[in-house]
Amino acid sequence: MHMPRNFRFSRAKVAMGALAVLLLGACSAPAATSAGSAAQSPAARGPVKGGSLTFAADTEPVTFDVHVSAQDITGAILRNVFDSLIAEDAAGKFHPWLAESWEAAPDLKSYTFRLREGVTFHDGTPFDAQAVKVNFDRIADPATKSQLASNLLGPYTGTKIIDSRTVKVEFAAPFAPFLQAASTAYLGFYSPKTLAANAATLASGGPAAVGTGPFVFTGYTKGQQATFTRNDAYAWPPKTGAHAGAAYLDKLTVRFLAEASVRVGALTSKQIDVAAAIPSAQVKTVEAGGTVTVLKSDYPGGNYNIYLNTSKAPLNDLKVRQALQRGVDVDTNVKALYFGQFKRAWSPLSPVTPGYNAALENTWPYDPALAGKLLDEAGWTTRDADGYRTKDGRRLVVDWPLLPAQYLKDQRDVLGQAFQADLKKLGVEVTRPQADIGTYLERVYGGKADLADYSWSRFEPDVLWLLFNGASKLEKGGQNGTFLDDPDLTKWTDQGRATLDEAVRKDVYAKTQQRALDLAIVIPVYTQAQVLGLGKHVRGLTLDANAWPLFHDVWLDRPAR
Repeated sequence: MHMPRNFRFSRAKVAMGALAVLLLGACSAPAATSAGSAAQSPAARGPVKGGSLTFAADTEPVTFDVHVSAQDITGAILRNVFDSLIAEDAAGKFHPWLAESWEAAPDLKSYTFRLREGVTFHDGTPFDAQAVKVNFDRIADPATKSQLASNLLGPYTGTKIIDSRTVKVEFAAPFAPFLQAASTAYLGFYSPKTLAANAATLASGGPAAVGTGPFVFTGYTKGQQATFTRNDAYAWPPKTGAHAGAAYLDKLTVRFLAEASVRVGALTSKQIDVAAAIPSAQVKTVEAGGTVTVLKSDYPGGNYNIYLNTSKAPLNDLKVRQALQRGVDVDTNVKALYFGQFKRAWSPLSPVTPGYNAALENTWPYDPALAGKLLDEAGWTTRDADGYRTKDGRRLVVDWPLLPAQYLKDQRDVLGQAFQADLKKLGVEVTRPQADIGTYLERVYGGKADLADYSWSRFEPDVLWLLFNGASKLEKGGQNGTFLDDPDLTKWTDQGRATLDEAVRKDVYAKTQQRALDLAIVIPVYTQAQVLGLGKHVRGLTLDANAWPLFHDVWLDRPAR
């Protein structure tokens, strides 16, 4: 979820050219016409207003509070409800949105935004400087228990209101990644009115989640679906979009279908319109049916990685960590399970992320002989009756909790079984307890587990700060699942977020990736990809900088239903 990408924990997985893809040519279409003008061909009449679309997601948010959640799915869904100060395009360029202009201080310790006029929340409350301050202050408040947004705000010290349309966001230290952070849904804005009245219930979603976005959150049934209806007053999309008015769709329904076969079956039988996470083994079959288009794009940010907890035995021993890193056959297992749809990872950072260190590719291949030698050197030289290594009468056991089924993605449980088998050959027992989400979080975030696995979507190399900086502590909403405060990793990731100098950033982020591997605190596994299946009647679907689907420009090339 950013919690791990599932949680971002779960998480921008985008081939850069695909971010602005408009399926079937809807990008430059003229203004919407009524659904009744069906006498013309779809190409002639352009986008049609009306109709309902159903999107099947493979995971469900643990919380719908966008300021609290770290899950990718929360940001992806609520992007339709919450707008941001600025928008980011596929090339990483920023554009006006709720802010019509901005200026960074030379020392990068403050950013001043001039806000757009005429923007209102779904409850009619005006969007103004006070709304920016209230939301950012709420995120920074420890009582909010933000798991991601507070980290995106970095060393935030406060928001100064210059006038009703001008704010100055201030930081205790230079903070170069702020503009990218300010483009995300996690730094989106609730109506101050709903924050005052409903802050305690925002996690439950529904009508209390009042934003300024193109859709209104009208209902949520846990375990089943969330529903959104068009905000007819919407007139302030970013210029990265295809049209300036309200959404074309009357209604958007997000169904939560964790089982891949159910999602695919619903898509191919036309019960739903768009499905996330088409299984790699079924992509060619789905495409061959002729009624579905598959859109695939790699995510930027943190790859799907396994993080090794260095704070306790046995993984406080570098040689044991190195043995695990070289003792799992990442290449074979990823290829076998994902049929080439996901790329094997060599760095903790996705290749489509700025700052990716391509020099790491092919530098740490599978080497079970080396792994065995390292375990011998670490003193795990004897074996028990079951063939597992022992030392001082203790078995070499590694605890790797498994998420509850409803939060699992990409058959990661199956992949984990393959890694278990690899390590069993070396004499390492890997246990995979599966309990409720509360128990999982308590074990992983409380530092009781040995391994944690997650991916993290973000088109910004500062994601490495979240993953490896010593100050990014899990218990404080950070994401450093290694529990290591390495002076070099902390220094370099601090330097990277303190400058806009591309040469400096490239240098420190390359060194960060290299050292994380050298310390064997991470096992990069694969670059997650967005693999969406769309009925061919779905037009105008685009992906944002996180490779999440955007529905503001979507219209249906069929009669409204």
